[in-house]
Amino acid sequence: MHMIADLQLHSRFSRAVSPQMTIPNIALWAARKGIGLVATGDWTHPLWMREIKANLDEMENGLLKLRYTEVALKPGAYRGSLFAAHPFFLLATEISCIYSQGGKGRRVHTLIWVPTIASADKINQEMTKRGCNLLSDGRPIAGLTSIQLAELVLSIEPKALVIPSHCWTPWFSVYGSMSGFDSIEEAFGPYAKHIYAVETGLSSSPAMNWRIKELDNRSIVSFSDAHSGPKIGREATVFEISGQPSDISYQHIYDAITAFSLKAEDRKLKTRIACTIEFYPEEGKYHYTGHRVCNVRLTPEEAKRKGSTCTACGKPLTQGVMQRVEELACRSESDLKLSTKNYELITGKVSLPMVFSGTFPSRPPFVMLVPLQEIIAEAIGSPVASPKTQAVYTKLTDHYKGEFAVLLTVSTGDIAAIAGERVAEGVDKVRKGDIVIDPGYDGIFGVVRIWKEGETVLVDKSKEQLGLF
Repeated sequence: MHMIADLQLHSRFSRAVSPQMTIPNIALWAARKGIGLVATGDWTHPLWMREIKANLDEMENGLLKLRYTEVALKPGAYRGSLFAAHPFFLLATEISCIYSQGGKGRRVHTLIWVPTIASADKINQEMTKRGCNLLSDGRPIAGLTSIQLAELVLSIEPKALVIPSHCWTPWFSVYGSMSGFDSIEEAFGPYAKHIYAVETGLSSSPAMNWRIKELDNRSIVSFSDAHSGPKIGREATVFEISGQPSDISYQHIYDAITAFSLKAEDRKLKTRIACTIEFYPEEGKYHYTGHRVCNVRLTPEEAKRKGSTCTACGKPLTQGVMQRVEELACRSESDLKLSTKNYELITGKVSLPMVFSGTFPSRPPFVMLVPLQEIIAEAIGSPVASPKTQAVYTKLTDHYKGEFAVLLTVSTGDIAAIAGERVAEGVDKVRKGDIVIDPGYDGIFGVVRIWKEGETVLVDKSKEQLGLF
């Protein structure tokens, strides 16, 4: 049994986040996407924690469920292998640590997952004692070092998971070129052994992370970091569990995340990471090196040849994720022996081309997708947020039990029957990777083109999600 999880998002109390990001609306969007396990987000914020306690009940297995199940889209309609009518919640938050270490300013964003509200409350109390203003933002800024944060969290809750988020983002991440470190060991010191995973972020893929030696014994996970309902699930991690979706627990997730810290023969788990669902990394807004003001965008090879300053104005370039990976990698992409194989996420359904590594055969594969609303928008020539696009999206996701069902399992013939041949063709092209992307750089998202015949590409401002990164 597979379950899709999105375990990084933000509440309406975080900066530049939609006011519609409430617990009921998060549940609604998770159900419409086909997500069975979703993050609460922002449990460090006192007002959001009040809403968590008012809307969710602990299940005594480390997860939470909706107290008022009438918020589900269609009760009982989304049952099935990948889909759940009422998604479960996991207590997840993100903390921004801003501090100095080694004579350099550091800004590192870190995910914290815990199995109980009591643990979250204790962590919040201790952070407040140490001078953290938790009311300031859903993603609070703390003057703690990454070492101090890990020590604080793990001393209170040994089963907590501490995961560097969007780990390559230039400005706010553990490997960030502008404010991060060259290694997890350097960042987390004696607590590095408790860092069991990293989160890829939108601008990197698992394959890029497989090139880093110190990640060989750590899991690679991907989540949306959503600031609005429609962005939920734009990246996700798929867990394979034994039994029914209702059997999932925090311990299962913990075991799956920590698996790569164990010897291969000891990884006999009830739950494992089956695969990850990825944004095309080129579509992320920090994939290439560049300077947005001067419209300068450089590949890693060009950046190495031309240097770190803008050729137009002489100001420093924002180093892209690809170039940063090249700096820290101990192996080339060819060393990974990447191959694309058809993989059935659900037996008897559509086979999808997923990326595997011949060098690391035990690594979960990944598939790269384009959000369904973007496919529909280009297919019908209407903006993503337009009523016309939304009507097609709602019709498809209602009929086929969620967005991921449409993207991953429904035949193109069935999609065409509901949304027309053009939308079906778009989904098929995305599944095959038959698309063109202008890579993103210096805060500008990459642009996806599904059709190559020269049609006008729709510039959609709704895609630009405001935020710090």
